[in-house]
Amino acid sequence: MNVLYATSEAAPLIKTGGLADVSGALPAALRKIGIDCRVLIPGYPAVMYKLEATRQIARFDNFLDAEGKPLAARLLLSSMPGSETPLYVLDAPSAFARTGGPYQDSDGLDYLDNAHRFALLSQVAALLAGADSPVDWQPDILHCNDWQTGLAPAYLRLSGSTTPSVMTIHNLAYQGIFPPETLAESNLPASSFSIEGAEYYGNLSFLKAGLYYANHITTVSPTYAWEIQQPPLGMGMQGLLTSRQHQLSGILNGIDTNEWNPASDPHLPCEFNARALGGNNRGKKLCKLKLQEELGLEPLADAPLFGMIARMTHQKGLDLVLAVADGIIDRGGQIALLGTGEKSIEAAVLALVARHPGKVASLIGYDEGLSHRIEAGSDLFLMPSLFEPCGLNQMYSLRYGSVPIVHATGGLRDTVEDGVTGFVFNQPTPHALWLAVERALDLYAQKSAWKTLMHTGMHRDFSWEKSALAYQALYRDLSPAQT
Repeated sequence: MNVLYATSEAAPLIKTGGLADVSGALPAALRKIGIDCRVLIPGYPAVMYKLEATRQIARFDNFLDAEGKPLAARLLLSSMPGSETPLYVLDAPSAFARTGGPYQDSDGLDYLDNAHRFALLSQVAALLAGADSPVDWQPDILHCNDWQTGLAPAYLRLSGSTTPSVMTIHNLAYQGIFPPETLAESNLPASSFSIEGAEYYGNLSFLKAGLYYANHITTVSPTYAWEIQQPPLGMGMQGLLTSRQHQLSGILNGIDTNEWNPASDPHLPCEFNARALGGNNRGKKLCKLKLQEELGLEPLADAPLFGMIARMTHQKGLDLVLAVADGIIDRGGQIALLGTGEKSIEAAVLALVARHPGKVASLIGYDEGLSHRIEAGSDLFLMPSLFEPCGLNQMYSLRYGSVPIVHATGGLRDTVEDGVTGFVFNQPTPHALWLAVERALDLYAQKSAWKTLMHTGMHRDFSWEKSALAYQALYRDLSPAQT
């Protein structure tokens, strides 16, 4: 089976969020079970810089830039770094050679021509999946991701192609909404601008186009697939999603168990594994001590250390954490925070650190190595997100023996078992979070029971193999060539 996986980012080439992690890992997992999965990605400067051997396999002479002038574009064939996954790179300098990030300039503002840029990516994805592809290799399935490739299923269906498409929602909050005149600029027919099409409250939504025209919709956890069929998490699209509930699946993301492995993690001061928890747990204890030293926390072996790694936004529940932080300190706990986001929340975090020196530490920013050390050195991990389509840090935490405390939403609900591998609270309020924290601290004082909780979580399997097998079954159901 052949699958073209169209995405706007993929780790380690370019990353702004979880989409990149999925796009870097899932295609490789699919290839391991016999699917010829190939990735299509824009040729951003960061991508072009990291490519190894490349060769041009196609030129596109019929595309126009945002000003209506001929656009120079070509397709390069390479491979994902450190992998055998084939990589198609859309090299169109006028669209993608920018000094900022994939979607925003260096000042954090969206590029004014984003609609054109990702309509171009979608057109190329649909072209490669159709009968007129300039490439010999033909996919049985086109798999698209988030709004940036949302027009591809529309182009494919409206061209009369029979190649099935899958549209994956990584976060429904990002919908790719543009003015109605964008329709003509995107080469979509006027008939597609309707409630049964790409129209969304008078505007064009790239994501809605994908959700309407794709043969099947997936999202990144079973619970999130249910949540988005009603408000508020349906974000205005719950009607469409409910009407397509029989073509909507929730397939839980996996994690890279090689990169996130406490037994071989190069970011850690020492290694440990689940078996070591049966002894003196020296490796985990040393990781905690070294983390306390690194962050300027008091080196107290028995102080319950709470970790949190997240964007500092309301959605991630930082205001809930700030509301219970003093209570954690009063119970003898410590807190280590890593992330960046809204300035008001960053300021509140820094004020918390100033009130509790040696007990609360924070790095405003992001440090990959430190994120691994927080997972390894923490006793508990806070993830009180108001909504979380899948979430990865709770799975990293379980693997590293850092017991998660999570709000019962999306993938958090699907991966953490209350009282078995972690602590789950149902209402996103400070009171509900505090009750979960108190339950956790009470159990933390019971060393044997706590060790059992850690041990159970560390043995959970969150590898990509399960997800890959679920996608394989879906592809077979959709592809005429596989029936």
